[in-house]
Amino acid sequence: MRMSSDLAALRAYVTGADDATTRGTTGGMMIRVKVSHSNLRGSFMEIRFDPHASIGSVKRKLMTHCGTNASAMTLVLRDEEGGVLAVMGDETRPLGYYGATRDGLEMYVVDDDPNSLSANGWLEDVSKVKKYVMSDEEYERREGTYRKWKQEQLAKDPAWTLERHMAEIRGETYVAPEEVNDETGAEEAKKMTVGARCEVNPGQKRGVVRFVGRVEGVPPGWWVGVEYDEPVGMNNGTVKGQKLFDCHNGYGSLQRPKNVSCGDYPPLDDVDFSEDEI
Repeated sequence: MRMSSDLAALRAYVTGADDATTRGTTGGMMIRVKVSHSNLRGSFMEIRFDPHASIGSVKRKLMTHCGTNASAMTLVLRDEEGGVLAVMGDETRPLGYYGATRDGLEMYVVDDDPNSLSANGWLEDVSKVKKYVMSDEEYERREGTYRKWKQEQLAKDPAWTLERHMAEIRGETYVAPEEVNDETGAEEAKKMTVGARCEVNPGQKRGVVRFVGRVEGVPPGWWVGVEYDEPVGMNNGTVKGQKLFDCHNGYGSLQRPKNVSCGDYPPLDDVDFSEDEI
């Protein structure tokens, strides 16, 4: 039974020789304990404790992790299944006295302070924090803002864009984004045949053409639906709630025709993704 093994571990800890007690029953100076908190939804990572550390010192260490004042803490030791092993109420006793002599146990911190900073989600719910909001008029009165700098750039060059500016800083040639309309990709799409083997680039991902046409709800123009040979896709043939073709989840992709080449392409494993992929 678990109780008997816990009692045996406690007895070994209390009655063990000095050198064994110094090493601890785990064979090392420290044990790893999971920590949870009554006011916090998130769980802490495992924290290392010395089994010889007093409950009082453990509380002071935990205070730096969860914010609860040591004087307002009640510590409950739980086993791996969540069963209560002990309420560690005597601050002068060491952890090992209560059976905390092995890795994997849980220390549940009960915050007894009704005015605790962690109560009611104040340490986790950012919606409770009042945010500073600047009015548009106040922002306009400020000097050195991005808005005024942008206005200065546009006054010098009406065709100025931040993307072009950043490309120039990097010493790159700026390529403007492609303007799309209902006929974007139409010429390439005419060469696509449903059922044809294909290769999609970038990435040399290979598969079969399963759809060619326009799709409502996505950027205008023509699209090609591809069922990949491997699960390197983005969907199962359904895009924006529309079933364009059938395939397993993760095998489907919607591509711009310029990315797709039809031909004799045997299966080839690879993974890469493009901004023109849905």
